[in-house]
Order: sequence, then structure tokens, then C-alpha cells
Amino acid sequence: MTDLSDLPPLWSARRALGLRPALPLLAALALWLYAVRHTDVSRLDDYGLVTALHPSFWAGLAVLTAGFWFTVRDRRRPGGWPAAYVLGLLVMERATQAVLYPTPLYAWAWKHDGVIDHLLTAGGLQTADQIGDMAVYDQWPGFFAAQAALVRLLGVDSAAMYMAWWPLASSLLLLFPLLLIYRTFTEDRRLIWTAVWLFFVANWVGQDYFSPQSVAFALHLGVLAVVLRRYGRSGTGGGSGRRGQAVWTVVLTVLVMAMVISHQLTPAMLVVSLLALVLLRRHRDWVPVATTVVIFLAWCATAALPFLSAAMPDMIRAVGDIGGNVERGYGATPTGAGALATSWAARLLSGSVLLLAAAGVWRQPVLRYRAMPLLVITAAPLPMFVASSYGSEMIFRVLMFMLPGVAFFAAAALLPKVRTLAAAEAEAEAEAGARRKTEPPARRGIGARLRTGFGIRVWGPLLVLLAGTAAFVPSYSGKDRINYFPPQEVALVGQLFDEAPEGSLVVAANRNYPLAYASYGSIDHYWFLEDDRSHVDEIVRDPAGTLATDMAGVDRPSRAYFLLTQGQLANSEMNGQLTGAQLNSVLESVAASPRFRLVAENSAGAVYELRQPEEAEGTEGTGPVEGTGSVEGTEGEGGGER
Repeated sequence: MTDLSDLPPLWSARRALGLRPALPLLAALALWLYAVRHTDVSRLDDYGLVTALHPSFWAGLAVLTAGFWFTVRDRRRPGGWPAAYVLGLLVMERATQAVLYPTPLYAWAWKHDGVIDHLLTAGGLQTADQIGDMAVYDQWPGFFAAQAALVRLLGVDSAAMYMAWWPLASSLLLLFPLLLIYRTFTEDRRLIWTAVWLFFVANWVGQDYFSPQSVAFALHLGVLAVVLRRYGRSGTGGGSGRRGQAVWTVVLTVLVMAMVISHQLTPAMLVVSLLALVLLRRHRDWVPVATTVVIFLAWCATAALPFLSAAMPDMIRAVGDIGGNVERGYGATPTGAGALATSWAARLLSGSVLLLAAAGVWRQPVLRYRAMPLLVITAAPLPMFVASSYGSEMIFRVLMFMLPGVAFFAAAALLPKVRTLAAAEAEAEAEAGARRKTEPPARRGIGARLRTGFGIRVWGPLLVLLAGTAAFVPSYSGKDRINYFPPQEVALVGQLFDEAPEGSLVVAANRNYPLAYASYGSIDHYWFLEDDRSHVDEIVRDPAGTLATDMAGVDRPSRAYFLLTQGQLANSEMNGQLTGAQLNSVLESVAASPRFRLVAENSAGAVYELRQPEEAEGTEGTGPVEGTGSVEGTEGEGGGER
């Protein structure tokens, strides 16, 4: 008979204790799944996803945050548990919209899909003589060429098949370089993962959508990780002498080239950061900054020269225009309770994290010395706020590029005194254990721990994390009424561009609708809310007559179309352009005019075609108005700010 008494138990108390962190994580994900199955997004209000979400979503977010905080503080827990919680956070933050909405969000994402489709159709890059202002995308084609190749590789119709999941994918791309950067300055697991959590919570700016910026930012962090970890360390470059440094120089060159050919602003931000490190003597190797500057200038002097030559006068005039970064006024002012609440939630979230970072720098003197290069990189983007307004977006971009360092020092403010060396941490743990053994049992109770500040050290930071994590939702998803286009709107606009002959003109209130740039190589656009306010007032006074005049001059077989959709209405109302009543009045005037005929209509909008003079009975012929007609966008890649 076999004696089994000496065999270890299959389920030990220690093993059960090790799996305890899984309970809050699984509970949070279960609550999230229940929430997404019981959330209705068919009728979004001005608060976006905030009021549409099922209450179980908020409960799951609270459980996830509390579970993360108690897990990351416990040194006995394996290092994989904080990572699992961060992945759970990314799922709840970045995958919720992809699961809830049947179509991809953001007009800018649809625009980039149009650029990729045009690149596949045209078979190559084109100049401004061929595609006008849209040629700027062909002068920074890295992202679009890569996506065109991916579309062909996957065998899908367009990038719209997967771009709804891009925020989650691009956030995962940031995780590895973030960890490398943070581990350069500390071995404290609590600090590293709390900083990662705060980074994703405070990154509400929205540049993780389907855009060149999302990939360029990951490349930016990758270059910083290589520079901080592999250069300037005893002159070895992380390898065996010069050979090792040469290898990392090649890696750096590949990352920089991919960034430079994909985005206009990110290489400039990288140059500023690397220069700050060198000039302030926090980095002694000139190879990274020289490599970046040479590649950046070479691209600007060749492929990007047409755009820069035309834009340079305006760029020079914008230097020092701080007001352009805080511009408010017609079409740029949040309007309504929902838009204002969203705007203030984002401001308070960013302001709170910045204040926490300042407190972390003050509270943790060891980090002021050991993490000084990260502090330099954090402050380096600030001069860009003065250098350019970047279409009133520079304030958002500066915040985003500061955020990796800001999150690190903000996390330090939430933790006790951090030790940057593992040996010091072990010593501190041993000393704490010795104190616990000698402390009288009566003082180790809850009351004693509260008297010694245990409650403040644990519950105070937890409340801060809970508030910040909750504030992310309105900051990031509070304008989903603008950014979401229901299937009916996608179908309506798709029908228009499928039927519009080459050379046609599409007139709309603004560019906030899906497929707005479909066939931009052959169809012109005019967004009348971007015109002078005086002309907008003329349209409000006499909608059908003024629009008919603006749209005239398009000869057969081309046609002129008027398009008004749900997305345009939401964008106009929430950004202080025209009210819903005014735009509905415009639509009613067009519908009642014999100069227009209805082409298509559904619950998300309507399309009207301008009749040719000979087709419009009882109306006078109309001619083009001087100075109106097709108006193309002049921005580079941007948008996504909330």
C-alpha cells in the first residue's frame, strides 16, 4: 500500500494566496462585459459615453483600480499581476468603444482611411498639382504606405475593417518602451507600474486613434528608451565597445527614419528632447541627436520641401503666438453643459497629474538626482508651446509628450519614500520586518496603523487613483456624440460618393462625417462653416439661394451636392458654430427649394443635388460667386483632441 502522507498538497494556502489578485481582476472584467452588453449607444447625448454606459462599468472600473493598488503595493506578489491589471485597464479604456460602436469613431480616422484608399488606387505618391492640399499626406507617406501594405496583406477592403481597434493596439505599442524608460531610473516595481497606470489614465488627448501620430509617438518613446539605456554608459553603448554602440546606432537610425517619414511634429519634439539632454549635460553622446537632426533635415529638404515652402511664412508668423494655443471663439468654444463638463474634466485631470508630478519631485529627492534625465525630457517640449500653435493643437501635443515623465513623478508622489536599488529595498523590507516582530501586538491593529498614517498612505492614494481613472472616461469619451457615426450615416455618405461623377462638388456644413475624403482626388469639397462668418450669416438668412449660388458652376457630367448629416449637426452644436435649429432651417430651405432635388435620405441625414439651370422650372439661372467654391483642408495630420 502506497503512503501518500508525505506528498505535498495539490492546493496549498500559499498558492491560494498567490492567486488572490486574480479575484478583483476577474470581477472587474466580468462587470465590464455585463456593461457593454447592456449599454445602448443609439441615442448619445451631449455627455457622450458617460451617461450611456451601464452603471456596472463604473463599478468594474472601481474594482479594477482598487485591486491594482493593493496588488502593486504588495512586494510578495509576482510581477506579472500589475501587468495584468494594466492590460485590464487598457481593455476597459480603449476597447469599450470598439465593442459598443458598430462603426469606427472620428472623422480624422475616416480621413486617413481615405488617404490609404487613394494611395492604393493611384498606385503611388502624387503632387499638389494632382491632388491639391491633400498632397501633404503624400509628403509624409510612411504610415499610409505601411497601412496600404497591411490592407493588401490582410486581404480586407479597407483599413476601416480594423481601425476601430487601433486605440487599443497603439496603446499596447507604448507599453514596452514605457517600461524600458522607467526601469532605467528605478527598480521599484510599485513606482514603475503606478507610473504606467497614471500614464494611460492621463493620456486622454486622443492621439491613439488611427493616425500617423499614434505610431510616431511609440517610435519617439522607443528612441528615448534606446538613448537612455544604451548610450552614454561607460562609452560602451550597451555592447562590447564600439561594435555594440554601432549596433544601437543602426537601431536608432531605423526608428528615426520611420518616424521622420510618417509625421511632421514628432521628429521636432524628439530633437528638442535630445538637445536638452546634451546641452544640460545629462547625456554625453552626440550621436543620437546628430543622427536625428541629419535625417530630419534631409527629409525636410527633399520630400517635404513643397509643403514646407508654402507653409513656412505662416509658421514663422506663428512663432510666439501663445494665444493661438488657447484660442476660443466661433467654432472653437465648447457649448452646452455636456461639452463644458467634458472640457473641465480633461483640464482637472491634466492639472491634477501635473500637480502630483511636482509633489513627487519635491517628496522624492533620490529621484531628483537619479531620474534627472527624465525630468529634462519632461520639460523639454514646453518651448514648443511658444514656437507654434499647430492649428491650436500644440497645447495638447506638448501635454502628451510631457506625459511619460509627468506620470513617473506623479506616481512617486503617491508612494512612500522610494528606493531605486533592489538591495536598498530588501534592506528596508528587513528593517520593517524586524520592527513588526518587536512591536507589541496591541499596536499592530487597525487603530494603530491608522494612528501611524497607514490609512492616509494607502487610502489617500487609492482615492486619487479612483478619481483620475474615473475622470478619464468623460475626458476621452465625452464627445462621442460628435465622434460616432451610426451605420445609417456611413451608408448615406457612401452612397453619395459611389454615385457622384468625377469632378463633382460636395457642400456640407463641416467635415465631421465619415468618408468625407473619399475620392478626394476626383471630387471637390466645400465646408461652409469654415468660411467667413459674414458668409455663414448670409447662408442662415437665405439658405437655398446662397447655397445654390455657391454650388453653381459645376458643369455636366459633374454634379453639385448638398450633404447634411447627424455628425455635422453634433459638431456644430457642441463647438459653438450654428445651433441645431439653424442647421435644420438650412435643410428645410434646401428641401423646399425647386433648385434642389432629393437624392438620398435616412435617419442620419439627407443628400440634395443642385439642379442644372435648365432643370429648375420657374427659377432663374445662377452663376458662381467670386471667391467661393471648393475649399480643401490645409491642416496636416491632427485632430482627436477632446
